Order: sequence, then C-alpha cells, then structure tokens
Amino acid sequence: MSKRIVIIDGHPDPAGGRFCNALADAYAEGARAAGHSVEVIRLARLDIPFMRTKDEFEHGAVPPSLAPAAAAIGASEHIVMVFPLWLGTMPALVKAFLEQVFRPGTAFAYQENGFPKKLLAGRSARLVVTMGMPALVYRWFFGAHGVKGMERNILDFVGIRPVHESLCGNVEGASAEQRAAWLEEMRAHGSRGN
Repeated sequence: MSKRIVIIDGHPDPAGGRFCNALADAYAEGARAAGHSVEVIRLARLDIPFMRTKDEFEHGAVPPSLAPAAAAIGASEHIVMVFPLWLGTMPALVKAFLEQVFRPGTAFAYQENGFPKKLLAGRSARLVVTMGMPALVYRWFFGAHGVKGMERNILDFVGIRPVHESLCGNVEGASAEQRAAWLEEMRAHGSRGN
C-alpha cells in the first residue's frame, strides 16, 4: 500500500553535496520506485526565521516561506527527517523549522483541560542522523539524548509515532563500502515506507 511521504533534509549547508543529502535522495529513490508519493523539503534552501517570542509561537501564523512545507507535513502519512548531529542534537536550522511548522493550530491544539490535542497523530517517522562519533558511543555513553529528546518532546508531543532511528556513525571516516551500505539501507526503508 502506497504512502504519502515527506522527507525533510535538514543539513544546513546550502551548497549541498553532503552525505545527509545523499541519504535523503536514496530514501526518496527507494520510496518512489515502490510507488509511494514523495516530497523532499531541503531546509538549506528555505527562508526559516527564528522564533523570538511566546506570543509569536502561540498566535502567529506559519511564515509564507514555510506554508508549503507545513501543508506537506499535514498531508503526509510518514515523515523522514535527515540531519547531522551537531553538539549532540539537531542543527539550529532544524529546530527553527520545527518551531515554525509545529506550532499551535498546525501540529497541536491547546485544550481547556488536560494535555494539548495531537494534530499530527496517525503519522509515523524515521530519524536519520549522521555523526562523527561511533553510533554505539552516542547511543550508549551519551544516551542518544538529542535524538531521544526529539522523539519524546517534539514528535510524540504532536502525535507522531512510532518513530524509528537510523544512526550513521563515523561518517567522515567511513569506507566507500559502508557509505554504499547506508544508502542501500535508506533505499530499502524508502521502499517499505518506514
């Protein structure tokens, strides 16, 4: 069964040519080959303003430059987020994007009593994270806190679950064979839409 998939390529370098870009492209390739509908959003190519006030977050509108991305996320069934690990978590550009498109009214809704309503419930996600350190060290020594924080405090908060992870460690020193294996893994996940 085909899915509507949104791939968010969160590498901040507008020049492109990064391994994150290749991973996003490989996932898209596998998904399209399997008949899934795919939209790729390259954050480095978007105008993403920083959120500066609580009032802006709670009462402002999604900026026009990000409205198509917010609409694509709202229409999706599966979201893939690809980004490099910077200072133990996502780059600031990814966080700025999420603050803009996961705001009240688009991703969740405040209620009179209880927790906010999760407006993106029913969607699944995959986080694809590249890093300089071994993935095992990030997962076990550091507790993968940046990725776990995104899963628990952002994605689960708006109703996105389950969330699967693909952690690619030692990327700079990885052999051509290892990189090819990661790209093939992304094509396989894309084909399955997971």
